[in-house]
Amino acid sequence: MDVRRADERFQGGDPAAGIETRHAFSFGPHYDPDNLRFGALIACNEERLAPGAGFDEHPHSHTEIVTWVVEGELTHRDTAGHETVVRAGDVQRLSAAAGVRHVERNDAAVPLTFVQMWLAPLDPGGDPAYEIVRGIADSTPYAVPEAGAMLHVRRLAAGERTAVPDGAYLYVHVVRGEVTLGGEPLRAGDAARVTDADALDAVAVTRAEVLLWEMAGG
Repeated sequence: MDVRRADERFQGGDPAAGIETRHAFSFGPHYDPDNLRFGALIACNEERLAPGAGFDEHPHSHTEIVTWVVEGELTHRDTAGHETVVRAGDVQRLSAAAGVRHVERNDAAVPLTFVQMWLAPLDPGGDPAYEIVRGIADSTPYAVPEAGAMLHVRRLAAGERTAVPDGAYLYVHVVRGEVTLGGEPLRAGDAARVTDADALDAVAVTRAEVLLWEMAGG
């Protein structure tokens, strides 16, 4: 188990423009050849946008982009004609495929926090696609077959225990609260990368929300 703490993330974004970003993996100018990916996961960014702030239209290609809003509302528009507002509890996925451009903004009057995760597809190319699942239920897995991955959302009460998936690659990101994973304490913003996960469980020390990626390979 490789644990990465919240304060070890690369600091990015543009604070003067109301954008604060924390990168878990090598990203843009924060290049680290030893931290390029884990399994299919190539980015896990914690984003904080002030009211009115956002990312102007920019391109993506050959990437599965999954977004989880922690608080606030994220306005998404893309060149494939999708325009949605993503709220806490929704799972949003943009399959960039051969290429798409999109805008992400905080058009609300309150701060926005979200976690955005990028996965490498098994086969590049194809047509862009978009999906949003409103208010995904706890423990309902969300499949990203294009990347050979499955996202599990766990919302735990203090003291609650949950089994985590076995798999070749397991990535655990704590959204809020505190848990122990196989006895290792993890707090909000911490993540664990587990290879050949087998019979692990997580226990909530406090009320907690956790995102778990189960991945076949990398």
